[in-house]
Amino acid sequence: MLPPLSRRVMDRRSDECLLGESSRQDAYDDPESPFISTFRAKAMSSAKGRKRPLRMICTVLAAVSLLSLGVVLLKPLSYPAIEEAPVYSTTFSSRSYVQGPPTQRFRDNLRNDTKYITSWISAGWTNDVMTYGNLIYLALITERIPIIAKFIPSHVDNSAPPFAFGEVIDIPRLSQAIGSPVLEWHEVKDSESQVLDNLGCWSVWESVQKWDPHPRGSPSLNRLKLDVSWTRTPDWVKLTPPGIEDNHASFWSLATLGFPETRSNSLELTNHPSPQHQVSLPPDDQLLCFDYLYYVGAQNAWEWESDYSPAWRFVGQHMHWNASLERLADEHARRAMNVPANEPTPPYISIHMRHGDFRTYCKELPLDQCFASLPVIARRVAEVQEELRTQKGIEVTQVIMTSDERDPEWWSGVRALGWAWVDYATERTEEIYGKWYPVFIDAVIQSNGAGFVGTHGSTMTTLARRRVESWHGGPTRVVKWGSPNADDH
Repeated sequence: MLPPLSRRVMDRRSDECLLGESSRQDAYDDPESPFISTFRAKAMSSAKGRKRPLRMICTVLAAVSLLSLGVVLLKPLSYPAIEEAPVYSTTFSSRSYVQGPPTQRFRDNLRNDTKYITSWISAGWTNDVMTYGNLIYLALITERIPIIAKFIPSHVDNSAPPFAFGEVIDIPRLSQAIGSPVLEWHEVKDSESQVLDNLGCWSVWESVQKWDPHPRGSPSLNRLKLDVSWTRTPDWVKLTPPGIEDNHASFWSLATLGFPETRSNSLELTNHPSPQHQVSLPPDDQLLCFDYLYYVGAQNAWEWESDYSPAWRFVGQHMHWNASLERLADEHARRAMNVPANEPTPPYISIHMRHGDFRTYCKELPLDQCFASLPVIARRVAEVQEELRTQKGIEVTQVIMTSDERDPEWWSGVRALGWAWVDYATERTEEIYGKWYPVFIDAVIQSNGAGFVGTHGSTMTTLARRRVESWHGGPTRVVKWGSPNADDH
């Protein structure tokens, strides 16, 4: 059965432009560094100064090495379809970084000896994932604890409920990898609270663009019952020199606002009273907050496209999927490929072809000349297959297509190539699990490919490509489009 015409998988809201080339050619402001200070967990403080006898340490290490060698020798080699959920230390239990259970007012649950940071989202889901990656990286370089709000349904039916970050991303694994706790808003403030909290925050959006003289809003603020008084950030937070049209701010420029000297020197800038209580508050010191952190970079714009990206290297690549979501995606992928129950999930090449809202950029050009044809996509798939064959010794014949394309003839062409896709209508995925899940499952399937082929300019492709390269060491390709023969090479 072909995907229904109503199926929409959008990874960017219409107000987000295509990924572009960076306009910044050289360092304009202070040099940016991907340095991360290790977060010193309070729960570990009692361990300071402890020493083990050298002989005991050597003995333990030798035993662990022998055991590990035995496991490697005895374990059969196979393609890792789904990782077993690791067991993590409770060092970063959220209970250690708040006063207790969620409270009616968020501030009642913050520890006096701890500083926090938060921001909110207002784009498509994939961009929101990147925004939270930027937030967590900013938390690391300011040595604060990030508080993450739920994902909001900007790209699916608005009747879909918000979705907790930790139900998509494996937070214990992330926290262990980055050496810092990660809190969620529902762990701090009661989700059912009707108390409207006052809060002072920084507005980055006003400083990095010219056409909207207001802070960047987010539906999350109403859901969290936050009445925010905004203070415009200084113009020097902008990543690029004056006169260059770009919306990006600098990580380290924003970070300086989390420290006393720069904060105190920046409080006389434009302040907006809160919309409901009409109170004017300076940006909060204990809970550092910014309106929008999607457009942030260390050296250049659109850095998640680059291999040096500190937000990706130090945070994004550690944002693995929640184990239950990963299992569910694997079940869908196996059924799509007709894998027998007694056989492991075979390696496959994942494809993401984004067409839906990208039609806008085709303008007067016929779609069959604007978008890459299936033979062009197949050529890229063949390149990935050859690289897997020659560099990893893997023969991959299974291919899974993910796309928001609605044309039944196009999907018939996909079938003719012998490629599979998840039929969410037949699976009754939305009916059984909810409207978020086709998007989530597509993203997981894309990320678990032995290799990947994606769409130039799509952030969903960007993250899938990064995950396949980082998690599986897989080859990737990006198909260019927008004119006839755009992907010729």
